[in-house]
Amino acid sequence: MKKEKPVFLKVATYNIHKGVQGMGPGRRLEIHNLGLAIEQLDADIVCLQEVRKVHRREEKYFKHWPELPQAEFLAPPGYQAIYKTNAVTRHGEHGNALLSRWPVVSHRHEDMSDHRFEQRGLLHVEIQVGELPVASQSKLETTLPLNVHVIVVHLGLIPASRVRQVQQLHHYIEREVPQDSPLLVAGDFNDWGTRVTKMMRTQNLKECEGAKYLTYPSRLPIVQLDHVYAKGLSPVSQMVPHGKIWRQMSDHLPLVAQFDL
Repeated sequence: MKKEKPVFLKVATYNIHKGVQGMGPGRRLEIHNLGLAIEQLDADIVCLQEVRKVHRREEKYFKHWPELPQAEFLAPPGYQAIYKTNAVTRHGEHGNALLSRWPVVSHRHEDMSDHRFEQRGLLHVEIQVGELPVASQSKLETTLPLNVHVIVVHLGLIPASRVRQVQQLHHYIEREVPQDSPLLVAGDFNDWGTRVTKMMRTQNLKECEGAKYLTYPSRLPIVQLDHVYAKGLSPVSQMVPHGKIWRQMSDHLPLVAQFDL
């Protein structure tokens, strides 16, 4: 069997702040700029948090509010958009989304709300990212689909809630993700320290080691709230894009990670 060349998977996670920046009458619509920015990232998988499905008040306020739900609007040509609602509010609803360059095999959602003041959830998507050559009894090369499980999360603001949500995440993985399947867990973990990272390591979920990749707040980032953890995939590199346009589109900067399959 011929040795296969390395295959790389590029994954981005981005809290888009519902496509709007600012407060009150001075707020501005950034969803169109976000669409161009996400396409520029050229990631195979884009994990998004704070994504609007609908918001009736903002639809009336902004003249150029997209007709499509934000996940579908932001998907580059050829990508599939998967969205699930975490929070239902007076004027609409928002949640997590995943945009995939590769075919989606299945998807599901689980509520992670720890108390009534924060509605949270996880989005689990199984993606076929290609095929791997395998040896057969006939000595002819054949292939098997290579499926990667991706879980998008947005954890709570209260430290004790995050601990319970990570514990729930671990139970979910043990229940729903086959042990030998590659797994990515990405999103906004809202952790200003290292507690969540240490808890993720107990499940053999790791990220690219080295320098901190500061993502929050976007105008003057001082902490990394956004992470991409992996199991069964080898981290190669991480980066955070910088520049004036990135600082203006959301209160977070995106994190882009690359993995060797």
